[in-house]
Amino acid sequence: FVCLFPILLLMVNATRTTVQIRSGITFIPSTHLVENLRAIIDKGWPLTTGYLNSIIIAVATTFLSVYFSALTTYGFQMYNFKGKKFFYSIVLAIILIPGQLGMIGWFQLITDIGLIDSFIPLIVPSIAAAGTVFFLRQYMQANFGEDIVQAARIDGANEIYTFHIICMPLIMPALATMAIFTFINTWNNYQGPLLILNSENKFTLPMLLERLKGSIYQVDQGAQTAGVFMSLMPLLIMYLIFSKPIVSGVALG
Repeated sequence: FVCLFPILLLMVNATRTTVQIRSGITFIPSTHLVENLRAIIDKGWPLTTGYLNSIIIAVATTFLSVYFSALTTYGFQMYNFKGKKFFYSIVLAIILIPGQLGMIGWFQLITDIGLIDSFIPLIVPSIAAAGTVFFLRQYMQANFGEDIVQAARIDGANEIYTFHIICMPLIMPALATMAIFTFINTWNNYQGPLLILNSENKFTLPMLLERLKGSIYQVDQGAQTAGVFMSLMPLLIMYLIFSKPIVSGVALG
């Protein structure tokens, strides 16, 4: 109830006016949803562009993060090499470092190589996802037997074939779980795009939501809430579709 309460309240407030929202909390929907959406359009809020930009960044980031994390995990799990424990300890150490600490250096690097106002610095760094590697490693240790890979090698399968055809299908619940979490985090990311993107036609949905605030004296809370609800809809739909692999993946991992 505590988790669902804000979402339910958001859905209800998206159908109410500013006066109704300020009058108090209710769980009975009103009839002003179309009016709020029309107010968003009148404010020149480019909903389609925001959706497209957010989808491009979120989908590309999710794919790179999950795929290369799975490759890294496969290497740690299936190979014994010099410095293996040391390199894995580095992965664990990265998890403990807050991402905000590297923002200044990251921004300076992006500026020096001329990638300001580009999607590239928001997507490519997702290849190095230490948290995803850790989760997949824990999952593979508990649910993926090395004997399967050894049998594939004896049968003549190369490593690329073994990884794609044998390993990935067996760890699909964990991949689906990390894909959903990565997609949600990327979709809701505000700080990174705010630092990098300057062109309005490249703004993501969280950046566009800032434009709905208006002045400090004239805040259309109905339009704001409707805009937040519209940005939340893809996440709700994805969770409803993939809720089963999320739950099973977290439980097994």
